[in-house]
Amino acid sequence: MTGDQRNPRGKLLIVDDEVELMRALCESLTDAGFEARGLSDPALAADALREGEPDVLLSDLMMPGTDGIQLLRRCLETDPHLVGIIMTGQGTIQTAVEAMKAGAFDYVLKPFRLQQVLPVLDRAMEVRRLRRENANLRRYVQRLAFESDRYRIVGSGPAVRKVVQLIEKVAPTTATVLVRGPSGTGKELVARAVHGNSARRDKPLVTVNCATLQETLLESELFGHEKGAFTGADRAKPGLFEVAEGGTLFVDEVAEMAPALQAKLLRVLEDGHYRRVGSTQERRADVRIIAATNKPLEAEQKAGRFREDLFFRLSVITVDLPALKDRREDVPELIQHFLHTRQVGRGLMTVDPAARSLLCRYDWPGNIRELANVLERAQILAEGSVITPDDLPENLAPGGEVPAAGEDPTPTTGPDDLDRVERQHVRDVLQRHGGNKVQAAKALGVSRRTLYRLIDKYKLSGE
Repeated sequence: MTGDQRNPRGKLLIVDDEVELMRALCESLTDAGFEARGLSDPALAADALREGEPDVLLSDLMMPGTDGIQLLRRCLETDPHLVGIIMTGQGTIQTAVEAMKAGAFDYVLKPFRLQQVLPVLDRAMEVRRLRRENANLRRYVQRLAFESDRYRIVGSGPAVRKVVQLIEKVAPTTATVLVRGPSGTGKELVARAVHGNSARRDKPLVTVNCATLQETLLESELFGHEKGAFTGADRAKPGLFEVAEGGTLFVDEVAEMAPALQAKLLRVLEDGHYRRVGSTQERRADVRIIAATNKPLEAEQKAGRFREDLFFRLSVITVDLPALKDRREDVPELIQHFLHTRQVGRGLMTVDPAARSLLCRYDWPGNIRELANVLERAQILAEGSVITPDDLPENLAPGGEVPAAGEDPTPTTGPDDLDRVERQHVRDVLQRHGGNKVQAAKALGVSRRTLYRLIDKYKLSGE
């Protein structure tokens, strides 16, 4: 059965061993504008996925030989971007929790009216669209070469998309690049990506931070000096422009450079000429400049602290990096990236849903650098292979609030009532173990500290 091919609401695969119900659901959803295909045999689902590439799997929970959760897991191995919805007449807490753990987007209770399931399907279609866009962006990012996985640009949101597109355009050119953004947002990663995808990739990438050196030392560091040029200069020393010959010089925190040095940097940008400190000999540098700053250079320029001509010369191409709080959609991907590339002394670790929610909700004043440090600390403190809220700094959970363990921080994942589901689940486990918190925590798979936080959050102490 097919819906309106000109503007379908999406493609559905409906699996239910109750043939009449499955056919009625296919017909109703086709009339509602979906392209729906029905199966009564779950063993045929894998072939149907390959043939029709559906957007959403709508599967019954209890079927002969398998169940909807097992079927969803198998289908996600074939198509990891598939969105799964479980239909069940057994609306227990455990069913909801198991469905979410298996990767289900939502579950619906049978019997249901068509008008109840249509909004769920529309939200599922939006999730499918976003998953496809993110996958396309990841493939796009993979077109860029990175020196290692550790220094890869990570993220699927629109801000990262814009940065990646700009890098791909500017890298093959010889243009000067100015990278702007708050501290810890990854400005050096952009410089590495520009250099690594340019014709200069086989030559050095040299970095200097203007904020860490005094004016005289910075001048010597950049341009070199001759023997006897100043006290302690017992031999000649080449500068970073010479070291980076043929390659790229990354000038970080360029706004901290003194006015006299700004003039000398401008001359190199204009005609490539410079002199070592204490020398009268002109030298010529074949070096590409990438500068970075966390200050608004327009304001620095108006205040007389930064040369207008240097500002215009540096900002031929400007790459703006947002704060991490303005690209929260990338936090889950960044978490996975750091856990894979910055393992601390043991095997690969994971983050439980409650801790992940805290990480995604925090504002990250230190941006990506702070996130990386928090995850490194959490790996050291974690008792097992799973990072929990107990392993995170207290400031990540204002007021001691801990999100529901099944809650997903993104608005496109999970049912709206997961808080209620989690509260009931914790309550049931506590009752099942007679209030014994040690046994209940073990059954829930959390630490006792996390259990006490959940008890406080859901006000279960009186029960």
